[in-house]
Amino acid sequence: MDKAKADAYWKANISLIRNLLIVWAVVSYGFGILLVQPLNNIKLGAVPLGFWFAHQGSIIIFVILIFIYVSQMNKIDQQFDVHE
Repeated sequence: MDKAKADAYWKANISLIRNLLIVWAVVSYGFGILLVQPLNNIKLGAVPLGFWFAHQGSIIIFVILIFIYVSQMNKIDQQFDVHE
């Protein structure tokens, strides 16, 4: 792989990681800590939404982000022909 293609590959990789970390930070820190009181006015079943994000939602979103990362990295690997 030439240097330009390798640089583009890593740029795509780092961009994906950055975007997923931003989503994770907004969900875990923003929804679980900063916006917990307004979100508690919304109920998810019998549980306040802010409480749910603080205890379960951020973990579930993190696991979903792992699957998104795998899927997107497979596409990036295919695009740059570095797949297995």
